[in-house]
Amino acid sequence: MTSLALPVGNFRTGEARTCDTTGLPVCLHAQRFIKLNAVCAVVALLVGAIGAILLGLTRWPAVHLLPADWYYRVLTLHGINMLIFWIIFLEIAILYFAGTTLLKTRLASTKLAWTSFLLMAVGAVLTNITILQGTADVMMTSYAPLQAHSNFYLGMILFAVGALLGVGNFFACVWIARRDKTYQGSMPLVAFGALAAAIIAVVAILHGAIALVPTWLWSLGLMDAPDAGWYRLLWWGIGHQSQQINVCAMVSTWYLLATLTVGAKPLNQLVCRSAFVLYVLFINIASAHHLLVDPGVSAGWKIWNTSYAMYLAVLASMIHGFTVPAAVEVAQRKKGHDRGLFGWLVKAPWANPGFSAFFLSLIIFGFIGGITGVTLGTQQINIIAHNTLRIPGHFHATVVGGTSLAFMGLCYYVVPLIFRREYAARALCRLQPYLFGIGIVLVSIGMSFAGSYGVPRRHWDVEFSGAPFAKGFDSGAHVMLGLMGIGAVLAFVGLLTFILLTVHAVFLGKRNEGRAMTAW
Repeated sequence: MTSLALPVGNFRTGEARTCDTTGLPVCLHAQRFIKLNAVCAVVALLVGAIGAILLGLTRWPAVHLLPADWYYRVLTLHGINMLIFWIIFLEIAILYFAGTTLLKTRLASTKLAWTSFLLMAVGAVLTNITILQGTADVMMTSYAPLQAHSNFYLGMILFAVGALLGVGNFFACVWIARRDKTYQGSMPLVAFGALAAAIIAVVAILHGAIALVPTWLWSLGLMDAPDAGWYRLLWWGIGHQSQQINVCAMVSTWYLLATLTVGAKPLNQLVCRSAFVLYVLFINIASAHHLLVDPGVSAGWKIWNTSYAMYLAVLASMIHGFTVPAAVEVAQRKKGHDRGLFGWLVKAPWANPGFSAFFLSLIIFGFIGGITGVTLGTQQINIIAHNTLRIPGHFHATVVGGTSLAFMGLCYYVVPLIFRREYAARALCRLQPYLFGIGIVLVSIGMSFAGSYGVPRRHWDVEFSGAPFAKGFDSGAHVMLGLMGIGAVLAFVGLLTFILLTVHAVFLGKRNEGRAMTAW
């Protein structure tokens, strides 16, 4: 479809097109950077997925695949690519979409978008190369006094600066839209959620800069080693808060997919927006549970954060956990699916991978991630559980079963609407969210219960082979680790299926220019 000047928004001639499916304006400059960031996100996802299956088969004692040095190397690679690169690349793409299409405005700065993308791409490549060279086996946390090669820190700094510029470009889009009055009334809810994510991102990235820049200078020999307690406090300002960017972006994706799949609309915009505000004000409080044994922060601070303030962020997630399915229920009942208490849910479009991925994400995040998060965030339980596999069991339910699965569902609409290419093998597309979702549930449950037996969080060999005193875990722990390993295999197959389907669609998929996307 040829580009055209639009009667809405502030686009110049030839700067935008009208989406043939949604009728929304699509800024062609923003579209380019949505594509670039989305492609890099999928590449990072592939790298992280390869690391995931290698780690899963190593933590499974019956297989125990990798030697110790490669285990910690791959653990670093997996964490950085899955928790940082895959998520943030796609979040920047979401910000460009929300900041232009939903606000009906042009991209603020193409030059800034190019600078942002290049810094992020160069930073990601440099970090990954450094890890694979074996000079950065420090895991994602890179706690001082552990020291990596200077290129590891430099790559992370470049990526963070690039992400910050991308967020700044989004803020500029919001300002231009308000100045030019390109939309009527309040900011659309999905864009409002993206704004909340962007605000949290700024705070998180600034924490990362304060922690990583001195650490980089230390690795170059230009300053003394940073204080370990100071580093941990500042690092968790990005380490935990960056995952809260994910939560805002994930919830925004839920609202968007609810609209795209069943035509759902939030029942009360004020309540939904208030929950996003609670995220901005209180979500980073939860990072306190990483610092409960650190002497640098007071007991009062620890008790307040883990016993009171944290629940204001939990309240926000509970609000979204009710408002999103409620919107879907109302939309379904209006279509006549109103028999019984859950007839609306039974008749939902479960064959639509966008819907199934989004709703499975909501269930996994809400029940498994939510329950484990609230319990593990309390001071007394966390002291017992923090260095066991219960913690990875929790965040595999939130970041992977929640955020990553929701983002996969989003891609089933991004590719047809933005890349204007159709997915092939649609039966396999419909199967993929279930395969990945079931796999990650098994991973999370296996890890969580293995951690309840005391299985350590990061140790390469849970059997402690060669130790002077015999130490191991009973059969229950081994059953749970086996369950985790089986889940890892299923999740990897589901993840690889998604990557192959998406790559094929982007480069070889049937074009749908000039017509609506093929309905799922």
